[in-house]
Amino acid sequence: MKHLLVPTIAALLALPAWAQTNPIEIEEWTVEWRDTRPRDPAVADDGRVWFVGQAGDYAAVFDPETEEMKRFDLPEGAGPHTIFITRNDQIWYTGNKNAHLGRIDPESGAITRVEMPEGELADPHTLSEDSRGRLWFTAQWANQIGRYNRETGEIDHVDVPTENARPYGIEVADDDTAWVVLLGTNKLARISQDMELTEIEMPREDARPRRITITDRGIWYDDYARGYLGVFDPDSGEFTEWNINPPEQSGPYALADDAEGRLWFVETHPDPNRFVGFDPATEEFFSITPIPSGGGAVRHMVFDAERNAIWFGTDTNNLGRASLPD
Repeated sequence: MKHLLVPTIAALLALPAWAQTNPIEIEEWTVEWRDTRPRDPAVADDGRVWFVGQAGDYAAVFDPETEEMKRFDLPEGAGPHTIFITRNDQIWYTGNKNAHLGRIDPESGAITRVEMPEGELADPHTLSEDSRGRLWFTAQWANQIGRYNRETGEIDHVDVPTENARPYGIEVADDDTAWVVLLGTNKLARISQDMELTEIEMPREDARPRRITITDRGIWYDDYARGYLGVFDPDSGEFTEWNINPPEQSGPYALADDAEGRLWFVETHPDPNRFVGFDPATEEFFSITPIPSGGGAVRHMVFDAERNAIWFGTDTNNLGRASLPD
């Protein structure tokens, strides 16, 4: 396995917390249910944006045209972590605190619960979907990755061999291989359709990857512990990494790619948080924008192709939209 580390960009290291580089427009809307940690939005085909209130046991939908929010109460103690919209427009969330997946009827608000097998997958975390419509998900503290077949109701899972690996972000590639970042380690995990798991060690022992996205270039991740953005090429086995800031000034968390193959992430350690763009073609961090509300932490975000924008939730109780350059 080949590793390539790209030197730190000194000009960006010198930026104070308030500095801007080619800033973009960021709009935020205050979520009316206070102190509920709105997070992990998903964009529906009708243009509305769904999100969950992790500390409020609800899901909600926001209409950008009317700027209205509608709340759907979830089972008490659900502790929803992620909301996800499937290719056939079903709306699912993870009941992180009481071990279930839930489907929301957007018309009636009725919840269909899928309970986890007894003693397994106790804390469903983040969702993704494969080409057969099966839902893959991480279970961070259970140290497992699960897969739910919506047609048969069957739930499969695989254990992560490394103890306390903390499987976190997950994405499924076009070939139905699931890729996971293991936050408690310096590893990625690759899970085959046969539920065989392979751990892949990253270049640095002190790395702690948190979120993941997949482009034609490979498997992208951000290193929350050390302030790196990296990509793994499954064909060559090569890692390439870029450092934007020292650890105390960075803390990259939410991560997404856009239609141009550019990467966007949020640094959570600065106050205000910084929304950062990286162009793989030039290998440059080309845009830095402070989040108006401060952010607190932006934990997950999603690209909206129709609006060429990225949606995110903040720990300052806002729903945000970053309008991207063409």
